[in-house]
Amino acid sequence: MTVPDPGLVDRLMAVWRDPPADDAAGVTAFRTLYTDPVEVNGSPFTAADLLTRARALNRTYTDLRHELLDVVVAPERLVVAFRMCGTHTGPLVTPLGTAAPTGAIVATRTIDVLTVVDGRIAAVCVLGDELGTLVGLGAVALRERMDRDAGP
Repeated sequence: MTVPDPGLVDRLMAVWRDPPADDAAGVTAFRTLYTDPVEVNGSPFTAADLLTRARALNRTYTDLRHELLDVVVAPERLVVAFRMCGTHTGPLVTPLGTAAPTGAIVATRTIDVLTVVDGRIAAVCVLGDELGTLVGLGAVALRERMDRDAGP
């Protein structure tokens, strides 16, 4: 077993924050970091799929950045805890529907558990606080808040 290069995290965050505009360069950038395909939460994603997702993320949020909270390095694993921050200026597509742009500042807490093989990410388990983001954007209201706001 080998221990992954912690510098992989910086390269990973950079390609998601600013994916190449050229399709071929973008796919190549993702292939340098990920196997192609890579398993994400149990489903296969190609480098082109990852590029599409990165571009969609950048259309949803302007001034996208990652605030690194912690990195744990273990044999064949990197665990990365971070806040993905940005301004919600584009549609946010979720399993619950699409949230229209709000102009709100967003900070989504996320933990990525990365399986690293031969220096590239072969599998990702992503745990993101999507519900907290949707509540913060006003796209989803908690029942308690809805009852309180409705009044007597």
